[in-house]
Amino acid sequence: MGTRQTKGSLAERASPGAAPGPRRERPDFWASLLLRAGDKAGRAGAGMPPYHRRVGMVQELLRMVRQGRREEAGTLLQHLRQDLGMESTSLDDVLYRYASFRNLVDPITHDLIISLARYIHCPKPEGDALGAMEKLCRQLTYHLSPHSQWRRHRGLVKRKPQACLKAVLAGSPPDNTVDLSGIPLTSRDLERVTSYLQRCGEQVDSVELGFTGLTDDMVLQLLPALSTLPRLTTLALNGNQLTRAVLRDLTDILKDPSKFPNVTWIDLGNNVDIFSLPQPFLLSLRKRSPKQGHLPTILELGGSQPAEDTLR
Repeated sequence: MGTRQTKGSLAERASPGAAPGPRRERPDFWASLLLRAGDKAGRAGAGMPPYHRRVGMVQELLRMVRQGRREEAGTLLQHLRQDLGMESTSLDDVLYRYASFRNLVDPITHDLIISLARYIHCPKPEGDALGAMEKLCRQLTYHLSPHSQWRRHRGLVKRKPQACLKAVLAGSPPDNTVDLSGIPLTSRDLERVTSYLQRCGEQVDSVELGFTGLTDDMVLQLLPALSTLPRLTTLALNGNQLTRAVLRDLTDILKDPSKFPNVTWIDLGNNVDIFSLPQPFLLSLRKRSPKQGHLPTILELGGSQPAEDTLR
């Protein structure tokens, strides 16, 4: 009656002098958590926001670099740039900042993508180049996904999203901000949000709805309540499932000066295919903030296409 041998002890006894096998790659914790959440959403039949795909591309790119497949990683990085809405497809343009980037590629994503391109195509022999690459990929993953919102809500969003929503809508908006970012919303939830905005609208300066799973129809459901907030200056709709079709409705409603009377910016980045904004949309925002020096998205580069093309 001997003692029971474990798999590990048997392996150690079988080949005590054998070289250890290849080290298994450890996936980034937050990225793997995000992708598992996306898999669940897919199995449930819900379409996934595009940031799931983009995070997956970042992780695959890092895996390729670890395996020494830099040429394939460069090709994947090009696809990622195009998926994010960057106009240039020239590697030289990206490396040396000559590219004409579309309006909604924010500066953080822009700089991280450029740094990734440099590490892939111009690797430095000295120092921990792979470690620096891993850090860049973690930063890009964090920036393109709702990780910061999950941490700000102390994990409550992942465990009990309805409890988190109830807590946000319980009292007056702190710092005049209604922050629902990172909380998955349903059409029924939007009814509660609409009621809250109608009740506390006089106090609201900012509404954060990034990474909440909003679709075009859900935004249209919210527009009547949002557009009448008298003090609203910023509206964040980034990281959702919005398409260019919703820009028509937003542009039309902005033509009425009584709607969104004080709004200065609507963040539509990191959505499905909204890479630039129509000129009437931007000019309507400028009319609402004449004291603001300029809107950086209006003809920001001479070589870029007019933004009206997005409505054609």
